[in-house]
Amino acid sequence: MAHDGDGRAGRIMARARDVAPGLRTLSAYRRRWLVKDVVAGVVLTTLLVPQGMAYAELAGLPAIHGLYTSVLCLLAYAVFGPSRVLVLGPDSSLGPMIAATVLPLAAAGGDSGRAVALASALALMVGAVMVLASVAKLGFIADLISKPTMIGYMNGLALTILIGQLPKLCGFSTDADGLIEEIPAFVRGLADGKAVPAAVAVGAGGVLLILVLQRWLPKVPAVLVMVLLAIASTSLFDLGERDVGLVGTLPTGFPPLSVPHLEMDDIAPLCAGAAGIALVSLADTISNASAFAARTGQEIQGNKEMTAIGAANLAAGLFQGFPVSTSGSRTAVAERAGARTQLTGVVGALLIVLMLVLLPGLFRNLPQPALAAVVVTASLSLADLTGTARLWRRRKTEFLVSGAAFLGVALLGVLPGIAVAVGLSILNVFRRAWWPYNTVLGRVPGLEGYHDVRSYPDAEHLPGLVIHRFDAPLFFANATAFRDEVLRLAGGDPPPRWVVVAAEPVTDVDTTAADVLEALDAALAERGVRLVFAELKDPVRRTLLRYGLARTFGPDRFAPTVEAAVAAYAQESGARWTTGGRHRPGTAKAGE
Repeated sequence: MAHDGDGRAGRIMARARDVAPGLRTLSAYRRRWLVKDVVAGVVLTTLLVPQGMAYAELAGLPAIHGLYTSVLCLLAYAVFGPSRVLVLGPDSSLGPMIAATVLPLAAAGGDSGRAVALASALALMVGAVMVLASVAKLGFIADLISKPTMIGYMNGLALTILIGQLPKLCGFSTDADGLIEEIPAFVRGLADGKAVPAAVAVGAGGVLLILVLQRWLPKVPAVLVMVLLAIASTSLFDLGERDVGLVGTLPTGFPPLSVPHLEMDDIAPLCAGAAGIALVSLADTISNASAFAARTGQEIQGNKEMTAIGAANLAAGLFQGFPVSTSGSRTAVAERAGARTQLTGVVGALLIVLMLVLLPGLFRNLPQPALAAVVVTASLSLADLTGTARLWRRRKTEFLVSGAAFLGVALLGVLPGIAVAVGLSILNVFRRAWWPYNTVLGRVPGLEGYHDVRSYPDAEHLPGLVIHRFDAPLFFANATAFRDEVLRLAGGDPPPRWVVVAAEPVTDVDTTAADVLEALDAALAERGVRLVFAELKDPVRRTLLRYGLARTFGPDRFAPTVEAAVAAYAQESGARWTTGGRHRPGTAKAGE
């Protein structure tokens, strides 16, 4: 009985460690890691505080809520996170999405405190979406955003953030909403003399200082240096008296656990925003997890990452926080500082709490333009101009897709922009399947197998035989294109006797395509042309038989290899290889 009890307890602990990987890390923690984790936690805090406050204001919320959010998400991820080094927190890529979701609803309610409740509810919804997606093993959803569309989306987001922060950088504000309105509003503000010279000096100087330090002295904590100098300049130059906005004394202590109150009309817009935020957060998390797992030798656990991000969002939402994601820049800082485990994040969270309880006025003299400088430099890091140029050089169609995603964000806004990005990714996949690459194959002396005649124009062929390759599954959208190309090949002069489809790329045939194949075979038969499939996978062949096409396509219509089909035709016809008079492929589509 004692052994049964011990075994049951062991299974419970194993299950607990599986659900909460932080427990496994704790049980295997090594004493020599402690100093490195604590030091890394102190270094990380110098970045967490200013970025947390800056990204909260980017999301349209009071700066203090960025600190609440940072504390809760770090603690939650320390328990549920599978990665030992990833750092969570408020993120520049999510800030505009949160603002676009929350601020219109908050303005409709007329209560400034309502924005906090809506943002907290949004975090709870994002957390719920992440946890449910993890349970359903939907991590593949992150693949709905392709690399080109993600580059375009992030470029658009970077420009949106940059333009939106320019007025704050210059010491004034506008009522404009969206990039198209914000650009002329900013220019009018400058023309009307609203810019505060001292604010411009602090903001522009802060951006320049961060960029210079990050470029030439990457080991120096650039944001911390800028923040300390900005605080010092407030006292030295009396910036408060020069119309420069200051952060002021933060509220003391920590908020109580609370469930945000919502109106029924809030639910639909929040759900739409939560879906978009969850998708971007998931894609960002998988990307960062992949990069840092490769460095540390860990394996990526996508579903557990979703659970951990969901738990972090749920925790933040219950304590007046807002949605969070992983941060590549903060993770890199922690890694360079020697972080070994999530104790680094726990140390950072505890230090923030101590600051809120004991030193709430520590950042009271921090100029608002300095926070804008933090956001502006973060926005610049989101843009990937090198990746955009690479797309132009490598593939113009994907460059155009990226450009369309950029315009979707710039012209329509961040939330419609993510819908445009996903839609473009799906349409691009559909385009490739709709108009797949197809060609004619021939024999090349000295090379084994059969090869694309576009690549080998002098390839040999057997008179009366066309070998056609169609690089996609056959389904309702491309079946007609397949039929038309085969009929075009069959209408050559002289017409072929056999059309052999090199069908290895054909991984499926739907019912619409099956009907098209049956009609195509009848049309070819009237012309005296035989349709043969080579290398068609057994599951696809069984599908055709299940559709009732056994009479149309008997065993003699299938060859195990292209070579076997060619040998059967050569034996029947007595034809010999030649280089003249072969059939030419039609226009290439997706493979161009």
